[in-house]
Amino acid sequence: MEETRVLLRNKDVANMVDVAVSMEHGGYVGLRNALLMDGAQVIETLRDSGLRGRGGAGFPTWMKIKFAYDAGGTSKVVVCNADEGEPGTSKDRILLSTDPHSIFEGMAIVGKAIGAGRGFIYLRAEYSYLFPILENALDSARKSGILGKNILGSDFSFDIEMRSGAGAYVCGEETALFESIEGKRGEPRTRPPYPGTYGLFGLPTVLNNVETLANIGPIFANGVDWFRSIGSENSPGTKLFTVTGNVHRRGVFEFPMGTNLKDIIYEVCGGIAGGKELLAVQTGGASGAIIRPSQIDIPLDIDHVASSGGRLGCGTIFVIDDSNCVLDIVKNTLEFFTNESCGKCIPCREGGVQLLKLIKKISEGRGSVIDIDTMMDLSNTMRETALCGLGHSTPVPVLTSIANFRDSYDRHLDKDPCSKCSPERGLK
Repeated sequence: MEETRVLLRNKDVANMVDVAVSMEHGGYVGLRNALLMDGAQVIETLRDSGLRGRGGAGFPTWMKIKFAYDAGGTSKVVVCNADEGEPGTSKDRILLSTDPHSIFEGMAIVGKAIGAGRGFIYLRAEYSYLFPILENALDSARKSGILGKNILGSDFSFDIEMRSGAGAYVCGEETALFESIEGKRGEPRTRPPYPGTYGLFGLPTVLNNVETLANIGPIFANGVDWFRSIGSENSPGTKLFTVTGNVHRRGVFEFPMGTNLKDIIYEVCGGIAGGKELLAVQTGGASGAIIRPSQIDIPLDIDHVASSGGRLGCGTIFVIDDSNCVLDIVKNTLEFFTNESCGKCIPCREGGVQLLKLIKKISEGRGSVIDIDTMMDLSNTMRETALCGLGHSTPVPVLTSIANFRDSYDRHLDKDPCSKCSPERGLK
């Protein structure tokens, strides 16, 4: 099964940091077309394209932009969330390192839509080696008149600044990211107000992740009909999938939205490594749903994955073979989220700790049915009452693993030691 490379079309082109090389391969054609439109027309084009966010819940991209467009004031901001902290995910790193101008182009088009004069890229701290690469690419764009005053000879001015975090996972949440850029502790804000009216520095702000922004230039270069011809009806375009875990071929792949999960695992990635059997698959990153082998014959688009109790999110596909235990996977996941909680809200701060205690108790053969019920109740409370997405999504692997692997939980209640739940934990 061949990839459909739209975002990764320039992956194998050398020196894409140089704006001249980027333009030789179609860079900034979309921006030139967008500069001929007014803000309302740019938003209308994105609305007609059907582009949805590629990092979280799949919110319509045009709607986010419209909120900031409708907000008062003349000073507005565009932010690129490049804080790719989801375990096992590396798609944004690939885009940033192989085609940075595609992200700049998307940001400039969003800036044109809302009348913003500046943008910020918030880079993950662990990607520090990319900082000078992106700075060089920005300098190249400025020297060519693509960023700065009167870009490409128009009356629109737009420039981009780099910022970096200090490694906190929670700063991937948009308002915690704003706090970090402003030099404050990286904690989520209470909403409302929402970023579209009160975001970075209190200004109307549009924040999108790297992959979402990289889709915008091709839409304006090739047209709405072209974009909608790829993918599924409600989720047009392609998606980057990071496949990790117990498969023969791991990596970042690009396929149309709606591509079957089973086909990716077995046709693209060569099936389960080491002659083992498939135990489970987690889609959408560490906070995604954990599903059974019988559930993997599913189209990977935003709505179909949501109907399974999870989310497409960042597009990570974590393949787990039968040498592992589902409870061990959940335990590792909860340990990560407990460590990364900022502690601002009680449901996330205390709920994660209690879930971790309960899953350890059950995995060690000391649990009861009441403990499983408590985990479900606590998880549902966190989803309803936590301040931000971290607390909302932490319970997803808990709830889906109980729903889909209740037999595994029940076996641990028999006080028989599980040979796969070692104290050291982790994939074997």
